Amino acid sequence: MAGNINLHAANKAKKDEFYTQLVDIENELRHYKAHFKGKTVLCNCDDPRVSNFFHYFSYNFEQLGLKKLITTCYKNQNRDLELLKEADIVVTNPPFSLFREYVAQLMEYEKKFVIIGNQNAITNKDFFPLIRDNKIWLGYGFKGGAGHFFSKYEDVATASDHREGMIRVSGVNWFTNLEIQKRHEDLILFKTYNAADYPKYDNYDAINIDKTTDIPMDYDGFMGVPITFMDKYNPEQFEILGICAGNSRLNKFYGIVPYTPHIEDRGGCAVLNNKRVYSRILIRRRKTNPKPVPYEIGELPVLMAAEGTD
Repeated sequence: MAGNINLHAANKAKKDEFYTQLVDIENELRHYKAHFKGKTVLCNCDDPRVSNFFHYFSYNFEQLGLKKLITTCYKNQNRDLELLKEADIVVTNPPFSLFREYVAQLMEYEKKFVIIGNQNAITNKDFFPLIRDNKIWLGYGFKGGAGHFFSKYEDVATASDHREGMIRVSGVNWFTNLEIQKRHEDLILFKTYNAADYPKYDNYDAINIDKTTDIPMDYDGFMGVPITFMDKYNPEQFEILGICAGNSRLNKFYGIVPYTPHIEDRGGCAVLNNKRVYSRILIRRRKTNPKPVPYEIGELPVLMAAEGTD
């Protein structure tokens, strides 16, 4: 995506000063309020003089029932680790160029978190197994899948909605390991399967799906869906088997999904009509008739009943 040129530039030149808008923080964190009660929150990539994460938590400290708020931009590793050990939940926008290492540290110390990252992290060989095994999932996200961040860098995104003093970055998401209602909501399916509209890959016994909304409601076999599917993923509705990419050797699906090596697949990419397809996540449905899932954390459940039933 053209907008991601900013992320790639950050990774190459270590330009990591992207500051999150308060409105984006408020829009996401309103879904997690029940998690913060009695907890110590750490924002460890945030200068309190300019950080809107600090602004949000300090202003809502009593309303959220926080035990303690720690906001720091220290670079002393020993000091940073001591603060991390003390924290219950980490909330921040970590450096784009260090996202993989940052997440690895959170997982090592078994921390709960809500952080911002690029959706392409999903395809990373170290990060994807965490997604696959339901150790990390997507939060509620940015409107339209793009965010505007305060930055001193030039905005070179090709999209038209530029804002003064800000840089537009597409393909950004919130990632978390805190339970939220969103991941227990079933994706509504309305299309039906037919072989003409859902061709199988040349190298995988799975059908290709270009848009999440095109997932057929009556197909129980293996399906390859785009990484944007993760925004609608419900682990009670679908099972993730792996990813069709160059790092497919890390997948669970060997011995499950029939696979035949193809000269064009570069070690695992899906191939359709002798052409490689951009990264696809291999999934299959878990259930045919979804039932409501009780939900108590953070938000009131929504109960629906068919007219005329008891």
